[in-house]
Amino acid sequence: MPSSNGRPEHYDDPWYDSLASGWGEQAGPAASVPAAREEAPAAGDVYLEVQRSAAFQEVRSRYLRFVIPAVTGFLLWYVAYVVAATTAPGLMARPVVGAVNVAMLAGLGQFLSTFLLTWAYARHARLRRDRAALELRWDTQELTRGMRGGAL
Repeated sequence: MPSSNGRPEHYDDPWYDSLASGWGEQAGPAASVPAAREEAPAAGDVYLEVQRSAAFQEVRSRYLRFVIPAVTGFLLWYVAYVVAATTAPGLMARPVVGAVNVAMLAGLGQFLSTFLLTWAYARHARLRRDRAALELRWDTQELTRGMRGGAL
């Protein structure tokens, strides 16, 4: 039925009367928030269970076995470059080939090592972690989907 301005009062859109999250929702007992909170602990339990699983611990340990030595090595290399540049300017200014000196080679080495480390990280993730992490993700989604009754 059209209203006084000629527009229909109600659309056939099921989301027409739905509010955006947090916009105009009631804060009292009539609010729909408690129903969502009732499911949260069950979903949280799923994630805690996955976190305690052997598969998750293996993915995490593979990640840490790569990242900790890589970050440590890179930071040591960077600090050595900065310390050498500030404490040994004579060494860093020593020419190697023509106008190229030790400082320029070390600076370019910083860029090169960054790219190599990025490549090594991506390769390590692809070969040693991605498949196991994807399986964990699918398992977790299946468990949480079961708690919500099959709905996404």
